[in-house]
Amino acid sequence: MSIFRFPLLVWMGIGTLIISLGIRQSFGIFMMPISHHFDTGREFFSLAIALQNLLFGLFQPFVGMAADRWGAQKVIWAGAVSYGLGLYLTSIAIEPSWLYLTLGTLVGLGLSSTSYVIVLGAVARVVPAEHTAKAFGLTTAAGSFGMFAMIPGAQSLLNDFNWQTTLQIFAILCTLMLAFSCFMQTNNNASKTSTAHIEVEQTLREALKEAFSHRGYWLIHMGFFVCGFHVMFIATHLPSYLADKGLPGSTAAMALAYVGIFNIFGTYFWGLVGDKFSKRYVMSSLYLIRTVVIAAFVIFPVSVETAAFFGGAIGFCWLGTVPLTSGLVRQIFGARYLSTLYGLVFLTHQVGSFLGAWFGGRIYDYYGSYEPIWWTTVVMAFLAALIHLPVDDRPVSRLATVN
Repeated sequence: MSIFRFPLLVWMGIGTLIISLGIRQSFGIFMMPISHHFDTGREFFSLAIALQNLLFGLFQPFVGMAADRWGAQKVIWAGAVSYGLGLYLTSIAIEPSWLYLTLGTLVGLGLSSTSYVIVLGAVARVVPAEHTAKAFGLTTAAGSFGMFAMIPGAQSLLNDFNWQTTLQIFAILCTLMLAFSCFMQTNNNASKTSTAHIEVEQTLREALKEAFSHRGYWLIHMGFFVCGFHVMFIATHLPSYLADKGLPGSTAAMALAYVGIFNIFGTYFWGLVGDKFSKRYVMSSLYLIRTVVIAAFVIFPVSVETAAFFGGAIGFCWLGTVPLTSGLVRQIFGARYLSTLYGLVFLTHQVGSFLGAWFGGRIYDYYGSYEPIWWTTVVMAFLAALIHLPVDDRPVSRLATVN
């Protein structure tokens, strides 16, 4: 199936992810101005972002269940309201503790309801199984395009205005997600020809029991934990790390923008490869590349050139884990409860994100250096490559006829 023949719902999902994840990935460049404004250390902002990511994950199983039951449209609408409100209230905060409620809780809920779990669950219902990884790759790449577009825009707004005005503009952008959600209705009857017997034979409780008894499902959880640790540590702390090395803020914005633009191609590439080869082996290859890229960045002297190279290289394998991980869950367990089962996996991802964002600030404030945490990410990447090798990616026997 050509990407141009994908249903309208896929493209509305792409628009939603561009805004939702584009804004989210720009939060790292707000660390310095917000920390200076409230006269706090970096751990304060890191903890607010860590809380956001933890709640982002904790909410995922519940919004996934809601989407499986009532549809993605209503969930995305509610999430867009929470997201915009959280950003606006952050911009008018007068006490730093407010950020735990606004930037942490409200934005975390908004992200849960407007990101991958909800959108990919809806996409899985309208795209044939044999094209799932490709569709997931294209949809996931949208978040990277948002990162490419939003981060330079945010940096420009910060230069021309201040962080409060920038967040207020982002809050206004959230209204576009409300418009996109109007076109994201899914016809549950459309998938009954291939999944009717699942709806009759399997309840949500039975689906959860089936997944929790599958060893591969837990290995997938472990691998996605590492991914979350990586991406949130880098997104949150790379700008500060480069500033510590004497590089201007524009270098950090450029590096993160490179992460976004290279991930547009990388994520779609990993999705295509995942449709042609074993997803577990492709996943292991991706983590081996991450291992080499991060290790090289730590070893070589930091400069504008190495920052740009790192942004492009890590960007190529940045979110390639999303179509592969969600594709594995769909391949093993089917599409009926994908939002719920992938939502639980994403919860583990966000626990990793919480620790990656928080430990980065904690270790810096304690040691005065990011070096220990960088080497920790190298070891974790290598272990993640090994973790995926024993995953049994065959469809469970009850679902064999679906896939």
